Formats: sequence, structure tokens, C-alpha cells
Amino acid sequence: MCFRQLTARIREDIRTCLRQDPAAKNPLEVLLCQPGLHAIWAYRVANALWRRGHRLPARLIGHWARFLTGIEIHPGATIGRRFFIDHGMGVVIGETTEIGDDVMLFQGVTLGGTGKDKGKRHPTLHDRVIVGSGAKVLGKNVIGHDSVIGSSSVVFIDVPPHATVVGVPGRVVSIAGERVPDAEASEGDVTEDAVLKGTIAQMQQQIDELQAALRDVTNDEGPLSAGGSS
Repeated sequence: MCFRQLTARIREDIRTCLRQDPAAKNPLEVLLCQPGLHAIWAYRVANALWRRGHRLPARLIGHWARFLTGIEIHPGATIGRRFFIDHGMGVVIGETTEIGDDVMLFQGVTLGGTGKDKGKRHPTLHDRVIVGSGAKVLGKNVIGHDSVIGSSSVVFIDVPPHATVVGVPGRVVSIAGERVPDAEASEGDVTEDAVLKGTIAQMQQQIDELQAALRDVTNDEGPLSAGGSS
């Protein structure tokens, strides 16, 4: 990459931060105070070394970038243009991860493996995917373009384009704005609302049983005397 291309890419990265982060006020602030940007620049240097076979220097750069930014990007990962990490602390991107253009990750995201696969073992994110805070996308699954992974979801499945995924385990709840019917959801999926309703029903049953027991005790003992003998 020549000097002109390098400076153009740096300007593009700064413009991406200004566009995606409402807290970013000016280019100088982004340049000095954006850990996601620093992690991406360190990754690009490490990735160039990795592809040339200089594996140890590449890993050392990635290691120090993690120490300085809280973001771990393996130098072997493939990342497209205008990639943005918001806040970024705790983000982990595995070695065989592939990320398209205009992808956005929030803090605490893991693009990792399941520990069972060899070779390609990390996810592929196509263009314009958004992954919410704390979400985990695990395995060599494919996330289609323009999809959204909800915060704290754990995704083991392939996701079609324009889909929204939520839950643990993650399931598709809508595609292109159209809600997926409940019948198409995986059998045995339990939403947080269902768990909450079940807990409330159980608590109400226990309250009713306690009230019934209290009434029985009161009826057996009769009314309490209001006074005593002198």
C-alpha cells in the first residue's frame, strides 16, 4: 500500500468513527481517544506481517494492542473496510474470523470458536452486520449481510440476510422487518418473557397457599381475646 492509499484509508477510518459514534466530536479527539480505531490500526500492521510469514512479531503487536485497548484481534483474521468497534473493551476476534465492509461491534463481543473444529473455526460476518454488546457468535457459522445480533445473544447458527437474532441460544425473530412465526422457532426455545411469567405464576401460587394456611390457623384458634383478668 503506497503512502497516498495509506493516508486515504486513515481518513476513511476517522470519518467512520465520526459517523458511527455520536460522542465523537472532532477528528483530533478520534485520533487520540478512540481505542477501537487504535486496535484496528494495530491489527492492520500485524496482519501485514502475518501474511508475510512473520508470525511472532504479528502476535506481539496483537498482544500489546490488547494490553493498551482491551480489544483482542488475532492478526490472522480478515477484516474489511469501515469496520467500527464502539467502546470495545472485551472484544475478541478469532484467527479465522472473516468480516465484511461496514460491520459494527459493540463492547464485550466475542467472535470465537467452539473448540471442536479445525481449520476454519470462527464466524463469517457479511457486510453491514451489527453485533450488540456482550453477544457471542461462536463456530464457523455465517451471518448474512444487514443482520443484527441482539445484545447478550449466543449464536451457534447460520443467519440469513436482513435478520434479527436474539436470545440464548440465539434464534431468528424477524427477517427484513417481518416477524418469524412462533411455529418456525426452534422447539424448546424459551424466551425471557416466558421465564418471567412462569416465575411470577409460581410466586403467586406460593402466596395463595400461604394465605390459605394462615386462614386455617386463624379459624382453628378463634378470635384473640382483647383483654385479660385482673
